[in-house]
Amino acid sequence: MFAQLTSGLDFQANALIVRAERQRVIASNIANADTPGYMARDVNFKDAMAAARGEHRLAPSSSALSETRQPNPAHIALGNVDGKLYSSGSGLGYTIQSQPAMDNNSVDLDRERANFVDNAVRYETTLRFINGYSKTILSAIQGQ
Repeated sequence: MFAQLTSGLDFQANALIVRAERQRVIASNIANADTPGYMARDVNFKDAMAAARGEHRLAPSSSALSETRQPNPAHIALGNVDGKLYSSGSGLGYTIQSQPAMDNNSVDLDRERANFVDNAVRYETTLRFINGYSKTILSAIQGQ
């Protein structure tokens, strides 16, 4: 019975971990905005949550990536998901360069700042949900 009470909380706890990891990755992208050749990374939330729940989600089949869209010809192609991200099994992949730079750096600071704020808001929302859920369970246990 206790497992049924905490199943929703387990999902939100996993979401909180994934959001924290994404915040770390976005901060790393911003920190490396001036590093020549740096390839921006991002977290595919669906894949990361599936991995956290122990599910093995297959990336949707897509046509072969062209050489210009891969970060480096020596790298293994990871597949294109949602036209945005090269997906890996862990949910971490390379973002597609939107504004070409002379030094081959793929970080778009405007996009990264927007992603940072969006992820921070979602992280706080998840925290508030966990807090509210915990208070609801506590009040139910106390009979209030």
